[in-house]
Amino acid sequence: MSTDLLGLCRRLLDTDAVPVTWHRGHGGTQVLRASTAEHGEVIVKQHRTHERHTQEVHAYWTWISALGDQAPRLLAATDDPPAIVITAVPGIPLDQRKLDSDAERDAHRQAGLLLRTLHAAGRPRLEPDWTAWLAERAEYWIHQAGDRITPSYRAEVRAHMRALQDLAPLPAVPCHLDFMPHNMIYGDDGTVRLIDFEHSRYDLSARDLVRLATRIWPLRPDLRASFLDEYGQLTARDREIVEHATYLDALTKLRRIRPFTSPV
Repeated sequence: MSTDLLGLCRRLLDTDAVPVTWHRGHGGTQVLRASTAEHGEVIVKQHRTHERHTQEVHAYWTWISALGDQAPRLLAATDDPPAIVITAVPGIPLDQRKLDSDAERDAHRQAGLLLRTLHAAGRPRLEPDWTAWLAERAEYWIHQAGDRITPSYRAEVRAHMRALQDLAPLPAVPCHLDFMPHNMIYGDDGTVRLIDFEHSRYDLSARDLVRLATRIWPLRPDLRASFLDEYGQLTARDREIVEHATYLDALTKLRRIRPFTSPV
């Protein structure tokens, strides 16, 4: 596969590109870091599905430029195979960095600004009804869960989806939908850059906060405060959406976590 990706890089971008490192990625995604004459080091990414490919390419074409140099640039794309070539941003994932508390808080403050900027990169939309669509997705994941969840928990999830729909109409904005430190690259200069937009699409803005709110902020309220300093304080409605959407997020982890347990 690394040879295939190198050949793809040479075909799309630079005939003299040479490999640097290769990663298997996750869920079938393949990633190669290569060196080119004109663009320096680049990332060649072959998506596991055409849907993920379409979403990431669309994000780069429409929203990611708003992040300036705090995100990669799209250099080339092809549908056959579904792959992209992007600039490699300097640094390592934030969750792999050993930082003191001040540096951590600054990193999360930058993350708050990045997400605020992404959410403002497209005009808010009220249609279609995203709450109804999310309720449909919850039904799909309930079916996937099967007997790994109890009837009482199934009813609880559905109650939260109905409560979410009761909040409609809610505006949708450009979202990342895997907004976590493993997708934030921390450079030696202390700059945080955002990567991996294959899940990006219009959705409820508070959905981008669910994983932070459930996996990081409970143990690090100082990081929550730093993030919200730049992102903006959450409204009562934001907090309601996070509460309800937490159940959907937990359902989507079923492929990786057994046995299944309640998120709260």
